[in-house]
Amino acid sequence: MDTIRAAHLAEAAELTELVMRSKAHWGYDQAFLDSVRAELTVRPEWLTAGQALVAERDGAPVGFGLLEGEELSMLFVDPSAIGTGVGGALYRALLELARSQGLPRLTVDADPYAADFYAAMGARREGESPSGSIPGRMLPRFVIDLTPRQRPAECPPGT
Repeated sequence: MDTIRAAHLAEAAELTELVMRSKAHWGYDQAFLDSVRAELTVRPEWLTAGQALVAERDGAPVGFGLLEGEELSMLFVDPSAIGTGVGGALYRALLELARSQGLPRLTVDADPYAADFYAAMGARREGESPSGSIPGRMLPRFVIDLTPRQRPAECPPGT
């Protein structure tokens, strides 16, 4: 059974390695991984702000997600759990966390390999954003609407 819980401060190094394994899963070479490591290193202050969630299976982290303001800045799943529903569950939990804070929307600058995931989860593609690690690399930007959908008012009979 998977559990989603708040991240713990002591997990920063372990979560960083999970993030890097997840990134490496898509076939990026070592030079690329070295160039993004600083940006993808999980910082302790992220874990104390109540905005970081961990998906756990059998007592071990298998997913990590982070909200920063109105941005879903990280969502990574360990390669052993890709395709098992962990990513979707973590995504939905992060959206609920954002809704509980009254946020109307989130943005996410996705890895190109994750673009289909975000589209399938209902996020809307809205342009591109520059990578924070690699000059000239552009990432697909998605917007996630968090406002409740309003049903149209019904017309009175005869109108």
